[in-house]
Amino acid sequence: MPKHALLSASSSKQWLNCPPSVRLCAEIRDRASPYAQQGTDAHELCEYKVLKALGKSGRDPTADLDYYDAEMENCTEEYCNFVIEQFEEAKKLCKDPLVLVEQRLDFSRWVPDGFGTGDCLIVADDVLHIIDFKYGLGVLVDAEHNPRMMCYALGALDTYDGIYDIHTVKMTIFQPRRNNLSTCTMTKAALLTWADTVLAPTAKLAYEGKGEFKAGDHCTFCKVRATCRKRAEYNLELAKYDFEMPATLEDTEIAAILPKIDSLVSWGNDIKEYALQQALSGTKYDGYKVVEGRSNRRYTNTDAVASAVIQAGYDPYEKKLLGLTAMTSLLGKQQFEELLGGLIEKPQGKPTLVPDTDKRLAMNTAIDDFKEN
Repeated sequence: MPKHALLSASSSKQWLNCPPSVRLCAEIRDRASPYAQQGTDAHELCEYKVLKALGKSGRDPTADLDYYDAEMENCTEEYCNFVIEQFEEAKKLCKDPLVLVEQRLDFSRWVPDGFGTGDCLIVADDVLHIIDFKYGLGVLVDAEHNPRMMCYALGALDTYDGIYDIHTVKMTIFQPRRNNLSTCTMTKAALLTWADTVLAPTAKLAYEGKGEFKAGDHCTFCKVRATCRKRAEYNLELAKYDFEMPATLEDTEIAAILPKIDSLVSWGNDIKEYALQQALSGTKYDGYKVVEGRSNRRYTNTDAVASAVIQAGYDPYEKKLLGLTAMTSLLGKQQFEELLGGLIEKPQGKPTLVPDTDKRLAMNTAIDDFKEN
């Protein structure tokens, strides 16, 4: 059995929107990322803490984690507490709910060779709850009709529906570093209908390398995103606008451009990074050359530097107040609130223009102030 499924749950957003891309990506080797390893470390710690809280044995991985720090400790503790809270809620529905951690889930009934690993499943009569821990900061993940979560839920249903009398499926994204707790609730019937009418037929196309290429926000983690012609065509649509005199653009034109800006910038950055790696490998692009970028001086041995400065009669260290995360770790959440709760503020964030679908409340603007007067 392969370690990674061709049509994995984690890449389902991509292949559901752009079926033929999966076969192209399968030919390209994955690149290791420090962010991926950081997430792996956090997941290992989550698994250990939840098992320990459930009274099960497990080895503490902390000493072996490359990226362990106070923030990871706090985030994984919050996750563990949330899981146990949801477990207690499940006990109200049935006397013997099942909690499964890092559980292999098979949804090959709908997706050829489809399988994945669920961070946490709480199976009870009436409600199946899938909880996915996200340690990343870069992308805010929404649980609402999230295909990855829905695939996990299908795998769990295929195994446990019948053992438990499940009618409702809850899917939660727990993303503590973004203060994001997102939950989507569906009926079992609605999930199965989606699986039969959308997931299964699209998965068949993707597995066979058929279907149409399509560009969109699902391109973010695609391995061929830099060289994909469909994505280039999608982003180059902006070229029909004359940017030489932006003051002449009508409001309707700006409204048409805005939804494409983030995609255009992301695409441009992907092209630049791809071209750099190719140039380093020997490819010559007319009009361009590889040069050494700017860099900052740094100490080669911090201990030796400190020792030399101390011997010279100076103090080489600066003293500063711990940040909020480190201070919370030092004091513990309860004592932190008791001692410092009245000394913490959260300033208003910088105004940001986002689509109407964003869940944050709209700020008052100048026109709103005018209306109030």
